[in-house]
Amino acid sequence: KYSVDRQHLVKTALQGHGAVANDQPLSPLNPYFDSSLPQRAYDPDKAKFHLKKAGMENLKVQLYASEAILGFGVDVAALYREYAAKSGIDIEVVQAPASGYWTDVWEKKPWCESYFGARPTADWMFSLAYAGGAPWNETFWQNDRVDALLKQARQELDQDKRKTMYGEIQQIVSDQGGSVIPFFMNAVDGATDKV
Repeated sequence: KYSVDRQHLVKTALQGHGAVANDQPLSPLNPYFDSSLPQRAYDPDKAKFHLKKAGMENLKVQLYASEAILGFGVDVAALYREYAAKSGIDIEVVQAPASGYWTDVWEKKPWCESYFGARPTADWMFSLAYAGGAPWNETFWQNDRVDALLKQARQELDQDKRKTMYGEIQQIVSDQGGSVIPFFMNAVDGATDKV
C-alpha cells in the first residue's frame, strides 16, 4: 500500500479526472466518508521496512491486469510495477484478455485488478465486498470487528453514531484489508447543443 504513487496515477492514468484514495472503499462523495484518516503517501522506504520486518525482502509477485479494467488496466499495472520496484518489489504484470477476465481471472488469481462503481449506501458497499463471506469479497478477507460494526451501523438511527461506526470500518479496511484502492475516478460527460 505504500508502494503505489496515487498522486501520479491520478495525474497520468486519470489525466487529473479523479481523486486520490486511501484504500477505503467509500469515496469523498459518500456522506459517511471519513476524511480524518491520514492519507497514505507513496513511501518506498516504508514499504521496504515492512517487507523486511515480514521477512519478504525482494518480493516477486504476479499482478493480473486487463483492458477489461476501464480500458487502461494494463497501463495502471505497468505504472504500479515501476513504483513498487523502488521498494524492492518485483511485480510481473500478466496481461489477461478482456474476454473472460471476470470469469477466469477475477477472484481466481492471487492478485488481480478490479474496480467497483460507487454504491448508493455505505452498507451496500461494505456488505458487497468487505464483509466476511460477502459475494464479491475479492480478497477473501474477514475481520470480526468489521462484521460486527457493519451489523450495528445498519440498524443505528443516530447518524453521528453511524458515521463513527463507518469511520472505524474504513480505518480497519484501509489499514488491514487486502485491497489497494489508489484512486476514485470521476464520471466525465460532455454535452453540446451542436449535435
